[in-house]
Amino acid sequence: MTAKIDASLVTLGQNAQQASRQAAQLPTATKNQVLEALATALIEQTNPILAANQQDLTTAEISSRFVDRLKLTPERIQDMAAGLRALAQLSDPIGIVDQGWRTPQGLNITRVRVPLGVVGMIYEGRPNVTVDAAGLCFKAGNAVILRGGREALQTNQTLVQILRQVLTEYDLDLNLVQLIEKMDHEYAQQFMNLTDYVDVLIPRGSARLIQSVVQHATVPVIETGAGNCHVYVDNVAELDMAQEIILNGKVQRPSVCNATEKVLVHEQVAAEFIPDLVAALRQNQVEARGDEVVQELVPDVVPATTADWDTEYNDLVIAIKVVPDETAAIDWINQHGTRHSEVIVTDDYPAARRFQQTVDAACVYVNASSRFTDGFEFGFGAEIGISTQKLHARGPMGLPALTTYKYLIDGDGQVRPS
Repeated sequence: MTAKIDASLVTLGQNAQQASRQAAQLPTATKNQVLEALATALIEQTNPILAANQQDLTTAEISSRFVDRLKLTPERIQDMAAGLRALAQLSDPIGIVDQGWRTPQGLNITRVRVPLGVVGMIYEGRPNVTVDAAGLCFKAGNAVILRGGREALQTNQTLVQILRQVLTEYDLDLNLVQLIEKMDHEYAQQFMNLTDYVDVLIPRGSARLIQSVVQHATVPVIETGAGNCHVYVDNVAELDMAQEIILNGKVQRPSVCNATEKVLVHEQVAAEFIPDLVAALRQNQVEARGDEVVQELVPDVVPATTADWDTEYNDLVIAIKVVPDETAAIDWINQHGTRHSEVIVTDDYPAARRFQQTVDAACVYVNASSRFTDGFEFGFGAEIGISTQKLHARGPMGLPALTTYKYLIDGDGQVRPS
C-alpha cells in the first residue's frame, strides 16, 4: 500500500498514529483543560483568523450561495469557542463500560469504550469543521488529519496553527491535529487510501464530494449525506406554525444540510395554505417552485421539474408539492429524501407517531424545524458530521460516535476444552 502513497502522506499517517496512542491515555481533566485553552486562544486570535478568512473570501472561486459557509465573523468564532467549552463539560466516553457479564466457564467479560484511533476529515468550505473536528477527536482520544477545501486554506492554516500552539503549551504531541495543505486531487485520492494509518474517513460537503469519497476510499467511510429535507403539512396542522417552521428551515441558513428544501402539503389544506406560504417565502427572497396543483393555486410560481424533487438547493429556492394524504407523503419522502432530517406538522398524535416510525431518516421531527439537526443543539457540544447511514453512527455525530469498543476478558486459568 505505502509504495503507491506519497512519502509525505505516509509521514502524516505515521505521526498521527503515534499521537493517537498518547491521546488514548490522556486523563479527562487534561483533555478538558486543553479544550478550555483552545477556546480561549480562538477568541484571543480573532483578528488573525478573520484576516486569513478575508484572504480566502477574496480569492475563493465559489458560488455566491456557498460564501456563507466560508465566511467567519466574530460571532461565529465565539460559537466555535463555545462548542469547545461545551465539549469540556461533557462526559468523557473513553473507558465507559457498556456491558459486563460472567460466562458459564467463569470468564469475566467487560466491554469498554476506546478511541477509533486516527480520524481523517475531508471537507469543503466550512472552517468551523476544522475546530469542531479537532476538539471532538481530541476529547474522544483520537488524532485527526484534516483535509479542507482550497477555498478555505488560509483560514484552516491559521486555525490549525493556533490549535497546535496550545498543544505545545501543554507538552502534547503536535500531530494530534494535522492539516493537509497540498490541494491537488491525486493527493486527496491517496489520502483516501492511507489504510495502514487512518482508521476512518468522514467526508463533509457536497453530495459530489461525499460520493467521491465513498466510491474511491479504501479507508472505511462514515457517510455524512446531503440534506434533501422535507416538511409535510398535514390536514390537521396549525398552519401558522407550519409556515413559521418552513421559513425557519429555509431562510435562516439556506446553504446548510439541515435546511428545508421541499414542502409537501395535504390536499385538504392546500388552497388555504399554499398561496400564503408562497407570499411569505417571496417576502424572504425565496424562489418557490411548484407542481401542477401549486401552479393552479399560484399561477406565477416557477414550475417544478422532475430534477427538482431530488435536488439539494443550498440556496433560497424551495419546491412545493400537494399530496393526497400522509401515506403518500411518507412514500414520497422515502423515495426522494436523503435520510437526513424530515418534518411533519400535525395535531394528530397517531399521524405523528406513524410518520416518525415509517420515515427512513436519521432525524424525524414533529412540529419543529429541521434546523435543529445539529450537534450543538442536540447537546453534543459540537458535531463532526451528520451521518445518514446506519453503521456505525447515525444523525449528528458527537463524542460517542468517535469511539469503538474492546472486550476485556479476565480468567483464572481457563482453557477451552474443544
